[in-house]
Amino acid sequence: MNYKTPGVYVEEIVKFPPSVAQVETAIPAFIGYTEKGPKNDPTRISSLMEYETLFGGAEFEKTAITLNVLDEVATATVTAASLSDFKLYYALQMYFANGGGPCYIVAVNHYKTGTAVNEVKHSELIAGLNLLEKEDEPTLVMFTEAEALLQSEVYTLYISALNHAEKMGDRFVIMDVIGDHELFRTGVETTGLKYGAAYHPKLETVLSYNYKDEDVVISTYKKTLPNGTTQAVADAPGLLSALKGNNSALYNQAKKAIAAQRVVLAPSSSIAGVYAKVDSTSGVWKAPANIGLNYVIAPVEKISHKQQESLNVDSKAGKSINAIRTFTGKGTLVWGARTFDGNSNEWRYVSVRRFFNMVEESVKNATERFVFDANDAKTWTRVKAMIENFLNQQWMSGALAGSTPEQAYYVSVGLNETMSAQDILEGRMIVEIGMAAVRPAEFIVLRFSHKLQEA
Repeated sequence: MNYKTPGVYVEEIVKFPPSVAQVETAIPAFIGYTEKGPKNDPTRISSLMEYETLFGGAEFEKTAITLNVLDEVATATVTAASLSDFKLYYALQMYFANGGGPCYIVAVNHYKTGTAVNEVKHSELIAGLNLLEKEDEPTLVMFTEAEALLQSEVYTLYISALNHAEKMGDRFVIMDVIGDHELFRTGVETTGLKYGAAYHPKLETVLSYNYKDEDVVISTYKKTLPNGTTQAVADAPGLLSALKGNNSALYNQAKKAIAAQRVVLAPSSSIAGVYAKVDSTSGVWKAPANIGLNYVIAPVEKISHKQQESLNVDSKAGKSINAIRTFTGKGTLVWGARTFDGNSNEWRYVSVRRFFNMVEESVKNATERFVFDANDAKTWTRVKAMIENFLNQQWMSGALAGSTPEQAYYVSVGLNETMSAQDILEGRMIVEIGMAAVRPAEFIVLRFSHKLQEA
């Protein structure tokens, strides 16, 4: 300071380096269709109640549910081919039930425009994906309604999402395997495979379909005659809404039968909830696997140990698919922890890729304060100390392997170390960071042998 008046002056000397604040790691962006609310405007929500307030609920099923009545006993039938393609609300229910927290909703359109019912469109989902380039917080990307697209459109959608994640460098794509898994592997081909993971199969959930009484058709209404034959009941109501005033006991029975028809969903939203739960309870460096799924009755396809071999390890293209399996006494578990780049020794595991995403984004944000500072040893020392303190915290939390900090990580910055004199002249400060991220014990081998009897 330039002192001019006699007196005593106090100066505070900064001794501690600035700190790195860890960014959020499990903030999904759900791209799809809603009943109402802001369109093409990524919106952050924190609960299912907030979603319902802003975006509404599930679309009412139309011709999907029919009712059969025989001797005052009602049974319901759901025709899968005619079910609504709009399943974002159900997906949000599964996400929050499995540990999800704050997330973004990108509503690309509403269920209805005037009197016309929309269809899931590839172009609208791609437009919603592009909107995320302006958002910094989302770290996970998924399309819960992609199964309504053509197979070729599914592939290009996921290719675009993986390229988006690779470009942004701070997010990860959770993919649903739609159709034949071998065709899925062939169709999704890009350089950004390490930025996504695929899961299979679909899940039968405890959720029930949303419907109106006037949209449920009573297709048959019969009674059994004394001779054992059946006969249609005269003047039987054609809709469930008419049955309400006609026979309240049968109406309630019919409602119960319809509620027993369970929603089948692709697994990505449940997996996003698992990611969020594991990140909050253990850390992003913990593999999101061997975790039970809530609100799930069972996978729609039972995968055996032998069948998973070809899913987990792809001998042709190296594209791993994570299985969801049911185990006796354990329930339905996520039984895979690989990225879609399963043959890569560096980026084989979901936890390693997402941990690096977190560190890279956290350090990037913290280092921005040094832009335009003097590119000299004083600045280098402060930057190095800041990053080392952050990595030491990660090591102490168990995210980095090694018995000492030196074995777990290193940070290098300096002239003739990471920079040349020409780099400094051109305004570049280059920091090199190395980390020994922990990896999951995917294969535990127990070796047994006979021990010879000793006298």
